[in-house]
Amino acid sequence: MRDDVAKPIPVTDTYDMTVGIVGLGLIGGSLARRLVRRGTSVIAWNHRDHPYSQAEADGIRCVPTLTELAEAKPSVIVLCNPLKAMPAILTELKPILDPAATTLTDVGSVKGMVRDQVEAAGLGECYVGAHPMAGNELSGWQAADPALYDDALWAITVRDDTDYARFHTVLRLIVDGVGNRVIVLNDIVHDQAAALISHMPHVVATALINQLTDDPNRNIAAALAAGSWRDMTRVALTDPDRTRAMVDEDAVNVESLLRSMAARLTAVADALHNGDGDEMARFFADGQPFRDYKMAQRAGIVRYEERDVTFDPSRWQADLLASARRGEHIIGFAGDHAVRVQVRSAV
Repeated sequence: MRDDVAKPIPVTDTYDMTVGIVGLGLIGGSLARRLVRRGTSVIAWNHRDHPYSQAEADGIRCVPTLTELAEAKPSVIVLCNPLKAMPAILTELKPILDPAATTLTDVGSVKGMVRDQVEAAGLGECYVGAHPMAGNELSGWQAADPALYDDALWAITVRDDTDYARFHTVLRLIVDGVGNRVIVLNDIVHDQAAALISHMPHVVATALINQLTDDPNRNIAAALAAGSWRDMTRVALTDPDRTRAMVDEDAVNVESLLRSMAARLTAVADALHNGDGDEMARFFADGQPFRDYKMAQRAGIVRYEERDVTFDPSRWQADLLASARRGEHIIGFAGDHAVRVQVRSAV
């Protein structure tokens, strides 16, 4: 191993860490406030200092430079900056980050691109990817709210060569520091899944508001719009530049899903044109398992089961990915080679 790459850091069973936050927008600001509220020491840097006064009042230590943040040697630095700023921030961090003291993670919604950027900056040895499934259509420090992470699920993304101690550190940050659940994925699986449940739906929601905007009866339609329209288009209210960046960053997966979605919609249009009642019945029946599950959730009849899952230390990445595919969410550790998981299922 070269002298300039990160050495493995020891696993600790005590949760006592300082967390560095880069970027105090909606996600980073909410995370910083959440951590402080739960008793974690937080040090933060933002590219503009306008949030600092209130952040300091909230118990967040704010510093004027990335250098000062890195020199504080937090156990973890969480990159909450826009992905377009990632290469510049990583370049600045490279010569000042102490890999023996600090693990690097992030909250980006696309993991393959971030990992490529981290590797290009020479920081891949100390990086473990993460993505909280939390957010809304708002943005900026003024929208930051620790409740944004209530009952949130995070994905942690690892590779075959990810250092277990660094993964352990990021997992402890999330389950103990933030109080959330975790699934362990690789970059490819994460980005495909994120495209399916986030990136592609953002495009579809935007297409809906574009359709309305272009319709000569838009004022009448908008006046008639109620809950279904609100729910289907909420994410289209997000800053369009932010949405476009997210979609561009996962372009291959989003393109594939949009073509599949277009084929589904075309099939429905054809069935309507041809009066094909059987095809229409199949279309509306396909998603019934999801409807059943959501109805059980709303009725409060979802069962929460907890159990311990052991993993092979020589293949912990594959074992924990298999756990995720079984629908198990990590909520803590249960020994040196075991995690406590929660499974949610409809009764």
